[in-house]
Amino acid sequence: MTAKQMHENPVEILQRLIQFNTTNPPGHEAACVMYVRDLLTEAGIESTLLAKDPDRPNLIARLPGEGKAPPLLLYGHVDVVTAESQPWQQPPFEGKLIDGYVWGRGALDMKGGVAMMVAAFLRANAEGLRPPGDIVLAIVSDEEAGGDYGAKFLVEEHPDLFKDIKYAIGEFGGFTLAIGGKRFYPIMIAEKQICWIKATVRGQGGHGSMPVKGGATARLAAFLKALDENDLPVHVTPPAKMMVDAMASALGGAQGLILRQLTNPALTNVVLKTLGDRGRTFYPLFRNTVSPTILQGSTKVNVIPSEISVELDGRLLPGQTPEDMMRELRAIVGSDVELELLQFEPGPSEPDMSLFNKLAEILKEADPEGIPIPLLLSGVTDGRFFSQIGIQTYGYLPMTLPEDFNFANVIHAADERVPAAAIEFGARAIYTALSRFG
Repeated sequence: MTAKQMHENPVEILQRLIQFNTTNPPGHEAACVMYVRDLLTEAGIESTLLAKDPDRPNLIARLPGEGKAPPLLLYGHVDVVTAESQPWQQPPFEGKLIDGYVWGRGALDMKGGVAMMVAAFLRANAEGLRPPGDIVLAIVSDEEAGGDYGAKFLVEEHPDLFKDIKYAIGEFGGFTLAIGGKRFYPIMIAEKQICWIKATVRGQGGHGSMPVKGGATARLAAFLKALDENDLPVHVTPPAKMMVDAMASALGGAQGLILRQLTNPALTNVVLKTLGDRGRTFYPLFRNTVSPTILQGSTKVNVIPSEISVELDGRLLPGQTPEDMMRELRAIVGSDVELELLQFEPGPSEPDMSLFNKLAEILKEADPEGIPIPLLLSGVTDGRFFSQIGIQTYGYLPMTLPEDFNFANVIHAADERVPAAAIEFGARAIYTALSRFG
């Protein structure tokens, strides 16, 4: 199949993308990015490569519109997380199509989305689409390890490439979620903010043969116990309220009434317990969170450390600040623990919803029984970088998934896979968005 026909087969594009091992680190996304560039070149589309490291380039291409509306950005990353030490049923870098599923690392995150975007972009070119505004395609590196070589680099070093762009389609959202017999399509409109913190405790050290009571290890245990047993305060942000209200309205009845109480701070924790396992999904959407991840103490088994530190993966709700996080943590752990801010990556406090209804309308047309809803993401995407130059990202990689397909169990895990039909569905939806966005 020639590149000029590839827009008709996004599944084949995905299979080929998976076959490039772009595990990050080290990434080495160049060959994968060049594959996309070759498809564009054969279709007569010019593209530009920009790189902080030649092995980790980013691609930018543009289809001209009528100039009656701001450009629309499509962006996606081709790096993936490791597949090592996981019991895969199929090889993670062969992109096999088996029983209607494409298997491989990145099938969901996010080479599947890149395949949709590239296919839609190629189709727009092949059919001579002249949308109200230009369409800008960005294929980036390094999302899984911080974006220094990818979106962050582009935003900081080449912001002129994104001049006048207000809206973008990226990850993470658009896949189906079955709740209460309803089929929802969450469209990501906002995400939490990275707020990484280092906590340090100190105490008497010494030789391992002479035990110390109440030292740094004991204080660390008390600190971790306090974090485990106490929640940070509830906050109801506009994105979370929009998400819950939309779901509650669609569910109706007792289910809807109970779910709606999540936005009542006095009842949030009660409802989360009532929801059982499902409550785990909503828990981080109503509070700032920290997860202890990296522990550093003694480097020798026979030395009792006098100082121990633990790094906390902190995530802030939209509109919250590191100062808010520090104050809330201090109320739980007291003053004996030293807290140091390691990294903060801000995002907008409230989303721009101007394009949401149009994207939702496209999904309703494609699946009349589907219910599009806003999504507040507990993780982060490259959207946080583009937001710094005024671009609102909508996580919009539409996929109709089987009800028994647990998205959370396979993304970043063994046996990552995606229905081929879902990739085709998404490519069509994104193409429709390109034709209507203005």
